[in-house]
Amino acid sequence: MRMEIPIIAFLALSACATDGTESALPPPPPGTACDASGLQDHIGHVVSAKSGETLLDLSGARVLRWVPPRTAVTMDYRDDRLTVSYDDDMVITRISCG
Repeated sequence: MRMEIPIIAFLALSACATDGTESALPPPPPGTACDASGLQDHIGHVVSAKSGETLLDLSGARVLRWVPPRTAVTMDYRDDRLTVSYDDDMVITRISCG
């Protein structure tokens, strides 16, 4: 029984390993790159579904990511994603692409 546990653990972990040959995700379609330069005047506005739709439309992005306070997010960069951070009062504090 003692030898079975390390073997089972090794097999479970090895199933998660990759050999580095996986292909990257395909690039986003043309015309879906995010541009947050014209959105900075929305900082200070209250978060809502409508404000999310507006920001997404104005940015040209395809994906909207809300970031609540004290939340960890991935650092992967996506040209087609708009990231909007807000505080405890549901007020937008940061708008960026990626």
